[in-house]
Amino acid sequence: MQFIDRVTLKLKAGNGGDGLVAFRREKYVPLGGPSGGDGGRGGSIIFVGDSHKSTLLDLRYTKEVRAQDGGAGKNNKMHGASADDVYIKVPLGTMVRDLDSTEVIADITADGQEAVICKGGKGGLGNVHFANSINNAPDYAKLGQTGEYREVLVELKLLADAGLIGFPSVGKSTFLSVVSSARPEIADYPFTTLRPQLGMVRLKDGASFVLADLPGLIQGASEGKGLGHTFLKHIERCRVLVHIIDMSGEYRDPVDDYRIIREELKRYPGHLEKRPEIVLANKMDMEGAKEQLERFKEAYPDLEVYPIIAFMGDLDKVLYRIAEVIKTTPAFALYDERNTDKVVYKFEEKSEFEVFNEGNGNWRIESERIERMLSHVDMDDEISILKFARALRKMKVDETLERKGCKPGDHVYIADFGFIFKEEEL
Repeated sequence: MQFIDRVTLKLKAGNGGDGLVAFRREKYVPLGGPSGGDGGRGGSIIFVGDSHKSTLLDLRYTKEVRAQDGGAGKNNKMHGASADDVYIKVPLGTMVRDLDSTEVIADITADGQEAVICKGGKGGLGNVHFANSINNAPDYAKLGQTGEYREVLVELKLLADAGLIGFPSVGKSTFLSVVSSARPEIADYPFTTLRPQLGMVRLKDGASFVLADLPGLIQGASEGKGLGHTFLKHIERCRVLVHIIDMSGEYRDPVDDYRIIREELKRYPGHLEKRPEIVLANKMDMEGAKEQLERFKEAYPDLEVYPIIAFMGDLDKVLYRIAEVIKTTPAFALYDERNTDKVVYKFEEKSEFEVFNEGNGNWRIESERIERMLSHVDMDDEISILKFARALRKMKVDETLERKGCKPGDHVYIADFGFIFKEEEL
């Protein structure tokens, strides 16, 4: 299966159906009164965590997802049909980020967890709701709300307790295959592991943890070289880093390898260098490995180092130590890329309109919803215009204009419609 861990999508929730203006028309009920029903709710777009999925492959060729609009209100006080919500199943560890603000909208980490990414618009009220003792035959109804639209980045960051890091061909895949049921591809050339591999490690006392074999690092990975960010982003959820070093010294210098990888971790956003680390000195059966290990310990005397021969097994001591560190280490927060001191998981709703100062006392309001409302206004009917003005006030259009510097007497335009701003009337 092809491993896809990053896609962009355009999402559009359904609009709410418009409320209906209608009156009872029965032979023996000459004054039947209003009977227009409410519009139905537009469909929302909801992401759902699915533990059976391991890749975003299903979304790779999906450019846009749209939910259906709600039905318009009907006569005899009947509601329009509400549209079905659209559910998108994603692997655990999926983050949904707004492309414009880069803020995290949802972080899906549990099976069955649901996150409403785009909310469907509410249906408009029919004219039956506006009847009162003064006006018992209202000839207006509310329009349905516009469903949310967003362009999002959907990114998978693997959900693992511990992550195997190290240069290519140091024995990470071999270690994973020995301690778990995972069967990664193993060969003696660099970058055998081109996509992350997950394995469940089960200990003799019944304890278990998820271990990830992550693609090998090279110098400059934090800048995107080699597998670059494809590797580094999957470390972010790991509580413990298991750093495997080739102690044979046959092709590489273990002291330099450790230094280079630590530098790459420091350069990547998210404080990866602060994760607890266990160092495994692998290939101790090779000639010269003991001398290299002594040299390594002299260079890094404070490190916790375990000599191993991965392919021979007998790794219980190391596995119990990894499990112990996982148990005592709290989960790390995923940091916002622009501000590593602030965790952002709540998306602030955008305003339903935008106000632009065009200079010389001219202002323009842009809003799909307000323009829809305007299309239903009868410009020859003073009551219809007054109701439109009240709707703008309820949406805090006048408050926003005043805050941005609009003064009485300035001209305000909505599409082709213009009016003079007056604080006491708008």
